[in-house]
Amino acid sequence: MRASAAAWAGRSSRRCLSGRGGGGLLERSTGSSGPFGRQRRWGAELPRGREPTGAPGAGEGSETLLEICRRRHFLGGTRRPLSRESLLSGCHPGLGPLGLELRQNLAAEWWSSVVVFREQVFPVDARHHQPGHGAFRLVSAERLREILQDQELSKEQLVAFLENLLKTSGKLRENLLHGALEHYVSCLDLVNRRLPYGLAQIGVCFHPVGDTKQTPNGVQRIGEKTEASLVWFTSARTASQWLDFWLRHRLQWWRKFAVTPSHFSSSECQDEGGRKGNQLHYSFPWGKEPVETLWNLGDRELLLTDPGNTSALHGRDGRKNVVPCVLSISGDLDRGVLAYLYDSLQLSEDAFTRKKHLHRKVLKLHPCLAPIKVAVDVGRGPTVELRQVSQGLSKELLENGISVWPGYLETVHSSMEQLYSKYDEMGILFTVLVTDATLENGLINLRSRDTTMKEMMHISKVKDFLAKYISPAKNV
Repeated sequence: MRASAAAWAGRSSRRCLSGRGGGGLLERSTGSSGPFGRQRRWGAELPRGREPTGAPGAGEGSETLLEICRRRHFLGGTRRPLSRESLLSGCHPGLGPLGLELRQNLAAEWWSSVVVFREQVFPVDARHHQPGHGAFRLVSAERLREILQDQELSKEQLVAFLENLLKTSGKLRENLLHGALEHYVSCLDLVNRRLPYGLAQIGVCFHPVGDTKQTPNGVQRIGEKTEASLVWFTSARTASQWLDFWLRHRLQWWRKFAVTPSHFSSSECQDEGGRKGNQLHYSFPWGKEPVETLWNLGDRELLLTDPGNTSALHGRDGRKNVVPCVLSISGDLDRGVLAYLYDSLQLSEDAFTRKKHLHRKVLKLHPCLAPIKVAVDVGRGPTVELRQVSQGLSKELLENGISVWPGYLETVHSSMEQLYSKYDEMGILFTVLVTDATLENGLINLRSRDTTMKEMMHISKVKDFLAKYISPAKNV
């Protein structure tokens, strides 16, 4: 049987990892569907385990989660304490490798729900630079210093130089709305000028952060976020109905990935100009924070894009030609990542020690969102042969769109309890253990994150077993 296991591994060519050792991510192998690639869904439910699980308390949960996120590379860049304000404002050092995978999966699910599986919604790509006096400017510090230190300039000349510098400098966008408005007229031809239709995009935006402790004298720092935007163009006659539709759609979408769906809710809001809209919130331990906002902007924003040629803006509503109302739906994917991390944290009695004061920490991320689906590790037996078999299995899973953590590359020995605890904190759905028995009779040990149950399975059936949990995402 050793020969057959080695032959099976040999048929799957080895996958090389450059400079990653045992702690890196294998490159994902996915098909293409939209700009984010095709994402697989683990749709079937596994039976509940025997261990009672529950959400942690507010204070305990926040500290525990942040510690896990730093240790397991959901958040990266620093060992300094992360404040709630820095996480919410986008002023923290950034996401780690697993956090980036989680955000990519969230973005892909958003893209599938809003664009891929919906008619009359088209992707666009707008510039990072946008018009408007309120936009952030990119100014060369050296050039600014030269102007300010030129003592021969009068006050009027200094002001003129600074104004010219601001006019010619690059501007950073604060939202994705204006980029979609710029594409509105050209994309009308795609729908034969018939309303309604939508334009969608995902990209980085920048916003002011008021923090007098960090930046005194009223100076504002710049935070950033990854925004998912849908701009929906519809007639005034049907605008309110469409806003209600998208509000229900978006709330159901956020809830379907949550362990506790009721933590996502909606409420009405109002901007400084008196326009009313709706916000979708997540209930963090400290209170509700918005993750998505919906506005009915009327036709004013669209008219401002081409004030001299109103007829070019006309779309068809039945037999009438109208300037459409603009519905803006914008979600903060970075805050969404944070919401799902808080939602997924589960603490339970430690399965191995059975001591109530020790807890098993699990990130029960939804199968669609989990950064890594399977960890492949090795037990006792000849190291070289076990790694060869593990590498062959990993390659086979990767080629079938199943993301893999290569635990078999680790050089530091860990007990099975430590491995399972590590993988639970990483949110990995399944652990495959290749042992000496695999070389003898082809059997591996498969363990579920959610139930902690283990079962023996022939290595040739692992791919098919895991693939049956993978189906196209069911989008609301």
